[in-house]
Amino acid sequence: MSGIRVLLDNQLNMASLAPGLQSAISMILLELATNIIKHAEARQCQLLLFREGEQVVLDVLEWAKTAFPSLKVIIVTTFKRPGYFERAVKADVDAYVLKERSIADLMKTIQTVLAGRKEYSPELMEVLMTGSNPLSQQEKLVLQAAAAGLSNKEIADKLFLSNGTIRNYMSAILTKLDAENRTEAVRIGREKGWIEAADGFDFH
Repeated sequence: MSGIRVLLDNQLNMASLAPGLQSAISMILLELATNIIKHAEARQCQLLLFREGEQVVLDVLEWAKTAFPSLKVIIVTTFKRPGYFERAVKADVDAYVLKERSIADLMKTIQTVLAGRKEYSPELMEVLMTGSNPLSQQEKLVLQAAAAGLSNKEIADKLFLSNGTIRNYMSAILTKLDAENRTEAVRIGREKGWIEAADGFDFH
């Protein structure tokens, strides 16, 4: 299987890093990964195997599937985050499986993908069915802004809404996530993969 490349083995605990450092590392890894993909495609690489499912891996997945639609991508991860899994499926990932598997099982997954079929761990499918994001698009924007450290007034200014409207959104977010405060809501959103872990955020 000379066409297989192990592209990115993400051993960094991104959540433990300062937000600014998270963004910087993600940008570096994304640039590195895209350059590797371009090189691999030039050498007629058939399949890319990622370990872990951090934000940067999903960014690379979306770019790779757009730039090289025939490329097969497998993500092997420890994370059971419905937001990450849902995003990967939408990006047409070919396999998304948990690390708790033998080498023999992984080889079967590779063979399945190379044969043109997809494979998702049953545990992840169950998490997706029971843990879909309850937040609306606007609520996700508000929570992501809160995660970036913006106050209610700053969020209101950015979204061209009133302070009262932002307070109502935050109240709805706390209720939906069963959170005591915005800090806990941000933590839940990040753990579930419903908002980005890094501080970079674009309102447009």
